[in-house]
Amino acid sequence: MTQPPPNSQLDRYAVMGNPIAHSKSPLIHQAFAQQTGQPLHYEALLVSKDIGEFAKAVQTFQDQGGKGLNITIPFKSLAWELADHCGQRIQRAGAVNTLWFDEQGQRIGDNTDGLGLITDLLKNHSAQIQGQRLLILGAGGAVRGVLEPLLIEQPVLCVIANRTVSKAQELAELFGSFGVVSACGYEALAGQQFDLIINGTATSLQGELPPLPNNLFANGGWAYDMMYGSGLTLFLQWAIHQGAARALDGLGMLVEQAAAAFYLWRGVKPETQPVIQQLRQQLRSPPRQPRFSAHLPTEVNGPTLPEPTRYGDWEKKGRCIDF
Repeated sequence: MTQPPPNSQLDRYAVMGNPIAHSKSPLIHQAFAQQTGQPLHYEALLVSKDIGEFAKAVQTFQDQGGKGLNITIPFKSLAWELADHCGQRIQRAGAVNTLWFDEQGQRIGDNTDGLGLITDLLKNHSAQIQGQRLLILGAGGAVRGVLEPLLIEQPVLCVIANRTVSKAQELAELFGSFGVVSACGYEALAGQQFDLIINGTATSLQGELPPLPNNLFANGGWAYDMMYGSGLTLFLQWAIHQGAARALDGLGMLVEQAAAAFYLWRGVKPETQPVIQQLRQQLRSPPRQPRFSAHLPTEVNGPTLPEPTRYGDWEKKGRCIDF
């Protein structure tokens, strides 16, 4: 755990995860702070995966006067368990990506991933969810955190497809009161068509795709990948080949969920478009190798540079997922 910044007038925030060395959250939140004139310091903190270490790290951060935390893989479910207060939506999601501490020292938990996705789709890309046929690939934590906000937008139906069908069925039952939700394996998708397909799996990180049948996109159908990278993800390449009218990655979702967390902490809504454009430009530019690596956090059992990893803002071969 690092020490608080020397300037005590700055409120302290951080993102905790493992690995965390390549997190873009400090860049995003410092940009928000400069833009809005908020006096804060934001850093990335590597936390051991050993049992009990995450709770200890949160307590230490709080004891040192920290104001709030972003939480990323693999600690979101643990953050949910540590939260003293969180709403019913967060209870159903079973994951917290944003923590802050009230005057009594109580820990308040929220999850801004779903809001980030919805904002990126509806505001940034003028997508339509209401009345659309929605297919979600995967049934892990990333999907669980965005299902309720998606269903609140009233798609005509939502199908959750996953290799392990029982996991998809669990989510369909949990969120079934919010709309018409069903579950199946990938092979059972044959013959169906959808207006919006969202990839919530990490298969592209391994250069793979779920075993999807052809002709899943309806006329004018859109594809959205929660991952992002310097170019099109493998899923988006497949989607274009399959005739998708639009193919969008998750970079905007990353920035929008960060903006939602910033608002919860500071009560100020930052402008996201300049930050999205800045990150997009960085992804398109050749990476600059640091002359010295002494200031890079050491990752226990993490990847060897320059092959970063995945969510938690990890990167691997230019492909990232941040939830």
